[in-house]
Amino acid sequence: MKKEYNFSKMNETKNPYPKMKKKAVGINLSPAVITYFKQLSRSTGVPYQQLIDLYLLDCVKQKKKLTFKWSA
Repeated sequence: MKKEYNFSKMNETKNPYPKMKKKAVGINLSPAVITYFKQLSRSTGVPYQQLIDLYLLDCVKQKKKLTFKWSA
């Protein structure tokens, strides 16, 4: 490695990722949902909040629609 580097000739490049920045939100989840994703987290090694985000992102990409059947 050089002792000194000359950065004066470098071109400025904008950060390509600012649109991809995640946003913190508060969300209420059922205990069963949290338990499921925490168990999945232990088996995969991926943090449970990231797993939830990945699942929801997959729903967005596939344009999944929910169907509801209300029982009286």
